[in-house]
Amino acid sequence: MDKRFWLSAVVIFVLSFAFGFVVHAALLGEDYAKLTGLFRPHGEQQALFAYLVVAHALFALGFTWIYRQGIDRGKPFLGQGVRFGIAIAVLTTIPVYLIYYAVQPIPGAVVAKQIVLDVIAVVILGIVVAWLNQPKRA
Repeated sequence: MDKRFWLSAVVIFVLSFAFGFVVHAALLGEDYAKLTGLFRPHGEQQALFAYLVVAHALFALGFTWIYRQGIDRGKPFLGQGVRFGIAIAVLTTIPVYLIYYAVQPIPGAVVAKQIVLDVIAVVILGIVVAWLNQPKRA
């Protein structure tokens, strides 16, 4: 794995972590606060913070690695990034929230917000990873 892989993974890690905070703490924080009993208390969450770091690191490594396996050298990065972000959202983001909805008493409106906001974030991450991994021009 070359320097561009590691740079991409680090950038995706930072952005993924930032989007996670913006979406789930800032934008959905009030919605989650109303769902007492479904989530760990803040102090417990803080004690388990390292798991969030590991999760975002694994996501960044996998996201970068999978993208780099399917680069179409003849197409612009923007379209490839959007396509990749949508594919990842269909494969992971949307099913995960639908599964959570089926097994946890989370209101449908909250699930819809989770899906929409995280799909937007994953598509942006797809564009970024595609931009960072553009084939070198001859």
